[in-house]
Amino acid sequence: MSITSGDVVDLGRDLYAWLPPKRGWGLANCGLLVSARGALWIDTPYDVVLAGQFLAESSKRLPDGASIDRVVVTHANGDHFWGAGVLPDAEIIATREAREHIHYEPTPQQQHALVSTGDRATALGAYLGRHFGPFDWSHTEPVQPTTYFTGELELTLGEYPVQITALPSAHTTGDLMVHLPAQSAVFSGDVIFSSTPDRPGDHPVHWAGPLSNVIAACERVLATGAETIVPGHGPVLDQAGVRDHIGYLEYVRERAHAFHTAGIPSLEAARRVIAEGRYPELGLPERLVVTIGSEYRQLDGSELPGVLQVMTDVAEVAQEVEPAHEPAGPAEKHVEE
Repeated sequence: MSITSGDVVDLGRDLYAWLPPKRGWGLANCGLLVSARGALWIDTPYDVVLAGQFLAESSKRLPDGASIDRVVVTHANGDHFWGAGVLPDAEIIATREAREHIHYEPTPQQQHALVSTGDRATALGAYLGRHFGPFDWSHTEPVQPTTYFTGELELTLGEYPVQITALPSAHTTGDLMVHLPAQSAVFSGDVIFSSTPDRPGDHPVHWAGPLSNVIAACERVLATGAETIVPGHGPVLDQAGVRDHIGYLEYVRERAHAFHTAGIPSLEAARRVIAEGRYPELGLPERLVVTIGSEYRQLDGSELPGVLQVMTDVAEVAQEVEPAHEPAGPAEKHVEE
């Protein structure tokens, strides 16, 4: 039993998006660009099972003799990165700043141990089991980028230019976006978590910030003029959808700043923003604990706590808000067809 595979969407001109069929922690969008001479991935799924499924779908779309020899990693969260191990000979491209976040997160083996042996009687153990238990990192070795860059990097895949831009600290300390001008498309990574009326998404989770940089990154996506935007999570958007997402980010930023000015601690501020219920269609409201905590650190210069402390706070708030906000994580397991 495992999480069901993603849906492959043809975006035109040899570009494809792999979209998980549900929302929740760890279910990231990925991209495939194909040419007669080879192919590249934009991000990878979270574990080797899902990555193997994406690889199988990708292989169906490769010309004879072509292989996937590059992976562009939009940021170093494991759900966009750890699946690269299924392509052991591929060049893995990331920003130089991504190294900082690689060291912040647990390794795949550490995370497997944490999830599989955690005490389900505690808020943290129950939360990790519920949302991360279906993933399998039991045999996943850590992966490392092979190529780091700063600023801009332009590749060519067959006839197609691939324009990669490093972004200032936003979702993490090492984000990038991928612009494919021939396809009028951008893969934004997690500076955008999308939601539409027919496919609601989740609240974003931003580990670094500030939110002004996340908003600026969204504006840079719009400035490309691309008609198709593939976010890190959620449905594919047009430019109007990105503008709607900017409205969400501006709301969270305004409320965080107002509560900070009033002297409200960040954890309580997150509870109060959740209670306002401004975006009831979004799942995982407890992730506002992370985003608002990151914004507070930008305002007061406090240190980043360890990831286990952050996730403990998230889990405890999740207990408080359920079942009013049913989590949309990958806890449901599905038999593969």
